[in-house]
Amino acid sequence: MGKQKILIVDDEEDILELLRYNLTREGYIIISAMSGEDAIKKGVADSPDLILLDLMLPGIDGLEATKRLKNNHKTSDIPIIMLTAKGEEADVVTGLELGADDYITKPFSPRVVIARLKAVLRRKERQNSKNSEVIKIHDLTIHMGMRSVLIKNAPVELTYSQFQILSYLAGRPGWVFTRTQIVDAIRGDDYPVTDRSVDTQIVGLRKKLGECGNYIETVRGVGYKFKETI
Repeated sequence: MGKQKILIVDDEEDILELLRYNLTREGYIIISAMSGEDAIKKGVADSPDLILLDLMLPGIDGLEATKRLKNNHKTSDIPIIMLTAKGEEADVVTGLELGADDYITKPFSPRVVIARLKAVLRRKERQNSKNSEVIKIHDLTIHMGMRSVLIKNAPVELTYSQFQILSYLAGRPGWVFTRTQIVDAIRGDDYPVTDRSVDTQIVGLRKKLGECGNYIETVRGVGYKFKETI
């Protein structure tokens, strides 16, 4: 396996150099950008293995850059770790809902950045091993690599989070998962979870699945499970 490539996006030169120095010492290939526009261009052109993306950028900010990267088929699978300032909790939640994988609050320790980066890359490798997997249960077909869902061969459009939740539950029919387990599995331990946020995702998912939404069963006082039998 060759060296992994990291795209660092920040408009502060000292932060860029701090991260470049420490990540280069860890053996990563580093490319950098100082604006959201440049981040999108380099994400498409250079195909990095991971993007460290500051939210406060000139022009296109980090949230809009995340949205565009996740909506582009060439960059949608690239993990994104957001770099945020204290007091940006609402932006963090929005970024995670757009598909970012983790966040780190400034000021940060380079050791923490490296540890978080390695953890996200490990999750990506595990996910890549599942990309050829197809889950078929009841009338549902879930293709992990294509990120597609069919009901009786008719496509269903899901958001990133809805697809993650559905594939997680349907991949283990009959198992009962707490709300926190669901979010930890699809986002990582640092995603700010509330019972309401998971419940809201489930409501939207059931609605899009129509009658198949009944396969997702609420386990009172615990969480959710995907029914093994109808």
